[in-house]
Amino acid sequence: MTNALTRHIDNVIAVGTGALAVRAAGPESLFHKSWARCMSQHGLDPSRPTPARILPSAAVREHRQRMEGFLRVARAGMEDMYRRVADLGYMLLLTDADGIAVDYIGNPATEPQLKRAGLYIGADWNEAHAGTCGVGTCLIERTTITCHREEHFDATHISLTCTSSPLYAPDGELLGVLDVSALKSAEARDSQHLVWHLTTMYAQMIEDANFLRAFDHHWILRLGRSRGLVDVSGELMLAFDEEGVIVGANTGARRQFWQTLRGDRDAAGLIGTPLTELLDISPNVLWGLARGHGAAEVATRFPHHGQRFFPSVIPPRSRAASVLRTPAPRLQAVEEAVPPRGPLERLAGDDAAMQQLIGHARRLVDSGVALLVQGETGAGKEVLAKALHAHSRRANKPFVAVNCASIPESLIESELFGYTPGTFTGGRSKGMKGLIAQSDGGTLFLDEIGDMPLQLQTRLLRVLSESEVLPLGADKPVPVQLHVIAASHRDLRQSIAQGTFREDLYYRLSGAVLRLPPLRERSDLDYLVRTLFAEEARQMQLERASLSDEALRLLLAHRWPGNVRELRNALRYALALAGESPVTPAELPLEVVEAAPPARTLAITVAMPPATTAMAALPVATQPDDDAEAQLLLQALRRHKWAISAAARELGVCRATVYRQMKRHGITPPHRM
Repeated sequence: MTNALTRHIDNVIAVGTGALAVRAAGPESLFHKSWARCMSQHGLDPSRPTPARILPSAAVREHRQRMEGFLRVARAGMEDMYRRVADLGYMLLLTDADGIAVDYIGNPATEPQLKRAGLYIGADWNEAHAGTCGVGTCLIERTTITCHREEHFDATHISLTCTSSPLYAPDGELLGVLDVSALKSAEARDSQHLVWHLTTMYAQMIEDANFLRAFDHHWILRLGRSRGLVDVSGELMLAFDEEGVIVGANTGARRQFWQTLRGDRDAAGLIGTPLTELLDISPNVLWGLARGHGAAEVATRFPHHGQRFFPSVIPPRSRAASVLRTPAPRLQAVEEAVPPRGPLERLAGDDAAMQQLIGHARRLVDSGVALLVQGETGAGKEVLAKALHAHSRRANKPFVAVNCASIPESLIESELFGYTPGTFTGGRSKGMKGLIAQSDGGTLFLDEIGDMPLQLQTRLLRVLSESEVLPLGADKPVPVQLHVIAASHRDLRQSIAQGTFREDLYYRLSGAVLRLPPLRERSDLDYLVRTLFAEEARQMQLERASLSDEALRLLLAHRWPGNVRELRNALRYALALAGESPVTPAELPLEVVEAAPPARTLAITVAMPPATTAMAALPVATQPDDDAEAQLLLQALRRHKWAISAAARELGVCRATVYRQMKRHGITPPHRM
C-alpha cells in the first residue's frame, strides 16, 4: 500500500474514531462528519478499500423504469453539458434517489478505467456502500458539493474529483443527482470551482425542463430578475389553474417562498394558494399577461423578502394559439418571408441539392422503400425523418425515434424488443412493450444505426425480414407493420469493411439513400436563418424580435461546423440576450463573430457567459500552430510576459478572445506546462 493511501486511511480513522476532532466549520467539516457517519452508522472500514459495486442489468433496468420520463429530459441536458466539459477530461453520471447510476456519458476511450472506478451505469454510489463521495453525500446534504480527491472515504477513490448537484421533482421530492467526475485532477480544490457552477446551473436547467414537461397543460408564471431573460430563464416558476390557484412550483419558487410553506421547503405549502396571495398582482394583470399584455414588475406580498420580479406567462400547450396576440410588425415581417408550406417543403429554400432531395423524398415516402438518411451530426436527420412521417399516409400513427448511440448496450435489447411479465427480477409486472412494437403502423426512426451492437443488428434484421418481433421471454412473435427510416453520420460501407456493421442489414435499410448536405454547402442559408429565427422567437414569445443586417451578415459568414443544430442554438442564445430588442453582433456567440474578417471582428464587443469564458482559458496543448495568427498572438504574449490583459490591449481584442485563440492554437503559458 502506498504512503498516500496509508496516510489517507490513518486520517479517516483518526476522524472517525474521534482521535482527531471533527472540524465545526469550513469545507472539511462536511466531509469529516460524513467520515464519522460512515464508520459509526454505516459500519464501513476505511482500512479495507472496496471495488466499485455495479448492479446487474436487470436491477438497473428497474431503477431506470422508475424515472422513464425524467430520463429523456435529463439526457438532453447531460449531452449539452458534456460538450462543454468533455475536452477537460470529465464524464457525467445521473443517479436516482438511491444513488444508483441510471445514465452516463463518458469518453469511450477511457471506458475500462471509468468502469473500474464506478463511473458507469449501474454503479451504486449510496454513501452506505461507497462511503463519502459526491453522489452519496449530496443525497444526504441535498446541496451541490465537490468531493475532491482525499475527501472521499474509500482510499480507492482518492484520485477522483466529483461534483454533484441534487435534482428535484416538481412536487419537491428528491429525484436523484447530476454528477460530473474526472479520473484525475489538479490537487488544488479550487480547480473545481467552474465545474461546481456548471453542475449547479445544468441541474437547475434539467429540473426546470422537467417542470415544464410536467405542467405543459397548465398556465405557468415565470418570474425573473432580468426583463430580457425572463421568457427563457425565469428563476421562479409557478404553475396555476384557471382560477389563478397554484398547482406546482419549481425549486427556485420553493426556495423563494419557503417561509410561507408552513415550515416546509417542499411544494405542499404552496399548492392551493392563489397567486394573488403570494404576489402583489391583480387578477386583471395576471390574465393580461396570459393574453400577451405585459406588466412592468410584480412584487412579493411579504416585506421580509423585499423582492421584485419581471413576470411572463406560458399558456397551456393546447391553448397557446388562442392566447398569443397577432405578431408585431417586425416579427411578422420575418414570418411573411416564410410562407406556409408542407412539412417537407419547409425544410429548404432554393438550394438545388435540398430541392432534389425533397423531390425524391416526396415520391419515396409512401413507396414502401426503406429510407437511409446520411449526413453529418447536427445536419437535421431527425427533422427530415419527422417531415417524411408528417408527409406520409402514416402521419396520424406513431413516430417512434430510437437513438441507437444513447441507449446503454445492456438495455438496448429490452428497450427495442420489450419483454414479457416475469422476464426480469424487479421488472414491470405486466412486462414492457418495446419501441419497435410501439411504432406498429407508423414510423420507426433508427438514429445513429451505425452504433448498434452487432448482436442487436442480427435481431433487427430478422424483425425487418419477418415483420414480427419477439419480446424477451416470449415464446411467440408479435406481428408488426413496420416502416423504417434509419440514419447515420458514419460511412456505413466503411463500417461494413471494418466488420462493425452487417452488410445484409445495410441493404435491407438502404432501399433509398437520402444524403443531407452539410450547412456550409447549402445556398439557402439566408432562408434557414430567417425560418429558424422566426421559430425560436415564436417559441420564446418574443413577438417584436428582429435581426439586424450586421448580425445576419455574420450568421451567413460562419462555417457552421455543428450544422443546423449549431445554428438553432446560436439563434436561441442571441434571442435570450436580446429579448425584445433587435439582435446585433453583441448578442451572437463569440465563435460566430470570429468568422467575420479580422478588422470587423476587432470592433465588436461580444457578451460571453462566464462559464464559457472561463473554460476557454484552460490550455489544451503546449505548442502553437505554425500560422500567422498564432505567431502574432504568441509574440504579444511573450512581450507582455504572458499578461493576458496587456496582450489583449495591444491586439485590440477582449481578454475572452485571447483565451479562445490560445485554446484554438494550443498556446499554454510556460508556468502551466
